[in-house]
Order: sequence, then structure tokens, then C-alpha cells
Amino acid sequence: MSDASPLSGLLAGKKGLIVGVANQNSIAWGCARALASAGMELAFTYQGETMRDRVTRTVAELGDVPLMDLDVRDDEAIERVFGTLRERWGQIDFLLHSVAFAPKAAMANPFLETQREDFLAAHEISAYSLVALSRAAAAMMPEGGSVVTMTYYGSQKAVPGYNVMGVAKASLEATVRYLAVDLGGRGIRVNAVSAGAINTLAARGVAHFRDLMRITAERSPLKRTVEPDEVGNTALFLASSLSTGITGETLYVDAGFNITAG
Repeated sequence: MSDASPLSGLLAGKKGLIVGVANQNSIAWGCARALASAGMELAFTYQGETMRDRVTRTVAELGDVPLMDLDVRDDEAIERVFGTLRERWGQIDFLLHSVAFAPKAAMANPFLETQREDFLAAHEISAYSLVALSRAAAAMMPEGGSVVTMTYYGSQKAVPGYNVMGVAKASLEATVRYLAVDLGGRGIRVNAVSAGAINTLAARGVAHFRDLMRITAERSPLKRTVEPDEVGNTALFLASSLSTGITGETLYVDAGFNITAG
């Protein structure tokens, strides 16, 4: 009996760009592994030389894959990345946007104390970057495609310590809906995955994160948190022909935590 996954080959011939891998615990890496296991050819970005080494080590198991430096605040850098992909592949089928940032002070202090520059930085990197990347990706999706971004329940409820990031994620989810309308006629679907609390490098910057993990496990219907691979399987679904009727949605992968009261 073959040990191959039943989804092996589902994405054969497809090509995708992964933006946001930090290390082997990243949600973006869980998604990348799922996509690669189904046959998708992948390219990755990193930001700066320090992250280059870390991302290179993380993706090594996939063999020789394109790695490109990208600061999502730099439109010229975005054009360079997609220019490289255009030369290499001609077109792409999938974009994963797993990028979020807010200055430390904006996460540590009460939301009321959020400074203008920190508010703008959080929105530019966490939400507007999806617009910029989707615009560039769409130009390389003549036959349609799929765009997926990562969000969190703090966009819907005030989660202690999430602060300005919760507001930025709310903006991100609204951005998904508007992009879905703009790109739907071109056969491009845009969706968000709202992952539960996962112990990633980025999540550790949230105050009281350990408490959040504990509460999630206690209150979710499945009585546990989720793993990056589970989020990855949802990204695989959204990248595939199994989800062609879904766009503009936020899909929760959080062990059911979002349906519970309080």
C-alpha cells in the first residue's frame, strides 16, 4: 500500500508565493508544507539578511526553491519579487499573505495610548500589504487563482494585549471582502483564515499569550489549541479546485473557540 497522501498531486503544476515564513513554527510554514505535499511549486520571501538565514534553513527540506528579499512597505521591492517570478514562471496560481506587525509599545500599552505612527505602521504592514501584494499577484494570474491571508479572532472581539493588532486585523478582513469583489470577475478568489492561538514567534509578542493559549484550550469545543499543519490544510483547500465557490470569507481554524461565549 502506498504511503502517499490522498491529496498528493492535487496542486500539481500549480505555483505559489509564500510571504511570511519566519521559522519552522510559523503558520506560513505549516501552509507551505501542506501545499508542497499536494504538488505545488513554491517561492518564498524573507526580510533582511538575518531572516534570510532563518528562512533558508526552514525551507531547505523543499530543495532548491526561490528565495527573495521583500519589505512589504516598499513598492519597488514588491515589483522586483514579482518580476523575478514572472521571468521564472510566467504566471502564478496562489499567494499566501502571512504578514503582521505592530510596534512593541502599541502592543504593550493600552489601546487608548496608541500613537499615530504606530497605528499607521500596524495597518500598512498588516493590512495594506495585502492590497499591494494582491495587485501584483493578480497581474500574474491570467487564468484565475487564489489569495489567502491570515487573521485572528482579536479582529472581532477585544482580546487583552492584542490592542492595535486587533484593529489592523479587522481592517485586513474588510480588505479581503473588497478585494474579493474587485478580483472575482477575473477568477481570483480572496479569503482569510482565522487561526486559533498558536505558539509562533509573532504570537509571543502578545501580552498574556500563555494565558490565551490556556484559555483557548479550556474553552474551545475540541478542548485544545490548533497546530500550524491544521491551518495549512485549510490553505491547501483554499488553493485547490475544491474551494472554487468560496471567496471573501473568513474561515475559522481555532478548534471552535470563536463559537463559545465569553
